[in-house]
Amino acid sequence: MRIAIPLYDRFTALDAVGPYEVLSRLPGASVTWLAHEPGVVRNDQRMMGIEAQAAFEDLPDPEIVLVPGGTGTNDVLDDERLVGWIRRAHETSEWTTSVCTGSLLLGAAGVLEGLEATSHWLDLQDLERYGARPTGKRVVEQGKVITAAGVSSGIDMGLVLAAKIAGPEVAQAIQLGIEYDPQPPFDSGSVDKASTETVELIRSLAAGRA
Repeated sequence: MRIAIPLYDRFTALDAVGPYEVLSRLPGASVTWLAHEPGVVRNDQRMMGIEAQAAFEDLPDPEIVLVPGGTGTNDVLDDERLVGWIRRAHETSEWTTSVCTGSLLLGAAGVLEGLEATSHWLDLQDLERYGARPTGKRVVEQGKVITAAGVSSGIDMGLVLAAKIAGPEVAQAIQLGIEYDPQPPFDSGSVDKASTETVELIRSLAAGRA
């Protein structure tokens, strides 16, 4: 089970690492980090990097495609080398997935036409320009395409996919192994629950990073 995670400048670390921590524990799983060229790719905070082992073209036909989002997503929506790789890999993949604004890259590759899909709440409506039907659900399954909402939802998506591949018992064992038992100290983890002040704070911070 070859899992390919394409990276690009200013990706969000947890978008990639969250589901990686789940899917890498599947029996027989092999994860390859891809980029334009092998080497370290920096995240959107510029405080960490992940080393890509290969270029996109080196793994054209993975069984699982996992596309993370990030503040750099908009800069690569017209990058045919990345978007073209997603498009071609999707043709033969068993599963094509995304986290956060990674769904916009799936959209740019033509993967989401006519499908229900999700993304980070700040970017949800942008899916419409790719023919997708935006939804605020945390994880959305549409055939072999699975999209996850913002950042932390990638862990949930990973568990959903793990159950489909290896069965619920294995997925639950992985959940226990990583001790994924969320008990947040606040109940502001979605735009529907957060205060107006909190929502506007995030909007202003996001605008400053654009």
